[in-house]
Amino acid sequence: MSSFRTPHRRARLALAAAITVAAAFTGPVSQAASSSSAAPSPGAAGIGDPIFPLDGNGGYKVGRYTLDFDWQAPKTPFEASATIKATATQSLSRFNLDFAGNTLHTVTVNGAKATAERDGDELVVTPKAPLPNGTSFTVKVTYTADPTQIRHRDDAIEDYGWIPTPDGTVLYPQPNGAKMIFPSDDHPSLRAPITFHITTPAGLKAVANGKLTDRTEQADGRVKWTYDSEQPVAAQLAQLAIGKFTFVDSTGPHGLPIRDVVPDDLVAPTAQYRKLTSDHIAWLEARLGPYPFNRYGVLVGDTDLGVALETQTLSLVPKADLLGDQVSAERNLVHELTHQWLGDSVGVKTWSDLWLSEGHARFYERLYSEAHGGVNFEETMKTAYAAHDQWRHDYGAPAEPTEPNLFKRMRYDGSTLVLYALREKVGQETFGKIERAWFAKYHGKTAGTQDYIDLASKVSGEDLEDFLHPWLYGPKTPPMPNHPDWVVTPVQS
Repeated sequence: MSSFRTPHRRARLALAAAITVAAAFTGPVSQAASSSSAAPSPGAAGIGDPIFPLDGNGGYKVGRYTLDFDWQAPKTPFEASATIKATATQSLSRFNLDFAGNTLHTVTVNGAKATAERDGDELVVTPKAPLPNGTSFTVKVTYTADPTQIRHRDDAIEDYGWIPTPDGTVLYPQPNGAKMIFPSDDHPSLRAPITFHITTPAGLKAVANGKLTDRTEQADGRVKWTYDSEQPVAAQLAQLAIGKFTFVDSTGPHGLPIRDVVPDDLVAPTAQYRKLTSDHIAWLEARLGPYPFNRYGVLVGDTDLGVALETQTLSLVPKADLLGDQVSAERNLVHELTHQWLGDSVGVKTWSDLWLSEGHARFYERLYSEAHGGVNFEETMKTAYAAHDQWRHDYGAPAEPTEPNLFKRMRYDGSTLVLYALREKVGQETFGKIERAWFAKYHGKTAGTQDYIDLASKVSGEDLEDFLHPWLYGPKTPPMPNHPDWVVTPVQS
């Protein structure tokens, strides 16, 4: 607890609620793991996220995924396997993987055939013998991957899962579509390194998160590509793309390798805006701290997908975003790049903490855009302020979504407005210190809303609980500091 927190009733209630949520979130795992001699029992089917309670799984921690994809052609099923190295965090009689659709072939645990049953989007695996607490084990799942398997949500993202291109595919796994691509522990707080082995026909290239470690031409003319993510990745941030690509290499600040992956006929038309990445990285480093990964790049999607995605070290940006005006292009590029710091490196503990990811990305997108020919930041925030009560009514408060269609206006400008209000409250200099401290403390980790409140209080030297809690959770939008003339529009039912 922050030394700046005063012991009032609401703080005690908030603490009690946090403890209750934490217990619910980890209870099935931690209770069973409390004794190494406990009788074997099933791992939890989910980790209890308030929005997607069955996402993720209990009873084990993934150490690495190794994915093998024998790609054939667009919209054509192909053979695949996932090898998952994990450690039991309780004595396991059985455990679940998040895995939806696809045609299942075999499941083995430590080389022995296991029993596997489907239960909705869960794959329930019963090993031949129980797995003692603390035991390392390896699961291998073979299946026929179905790249026509796509799901739809009625929000800002039209489709997610496998997204076809004229000669291949890109991935859009957010929020929980990775389970349609490979069996996984599919929650943003759960991360592990990934090794990709992707075999393609001659003439196509494959790319994935991280570093290309091997390219082998096989006797049959096909090509095997191997990538290592280098750092742990949340399943929703995994990227794997196949197509007629050109790899465009350049260098960013401090010698950072930049590798853009561009459909052959879009290299020249998109070059003008892609070349700005190094400047964007330098601009963000000045505000947040050093770029957190070993490399970066833009994957240009030859699709009609309406939105980009911050897949780790390789942001997916639809071609339309790079073929229009410069202000719009830079907004989208800076938004997805900001996520590499806040959202990818600093991950969220629960989906309710999404405001920390999307709110920050929109904040720096708008801050950059204002200084580079875009609209006035204050005016956009004034407009968001007017709509804020309506958004609270329709979608829930910034840190308390009320529906699983998360990607609504409240998670973008509505969440940015909270950060804008904090900057107005503490001043620009102190706000900058809070932001740099946030990344410095939590890079490579996951963090939640209370973590941000506590850190902001510590850095600013004042207890900000009473200020931030109503903004993040309250039913009504609080007054905006320094702007007494800003008015909230009445809610329409």
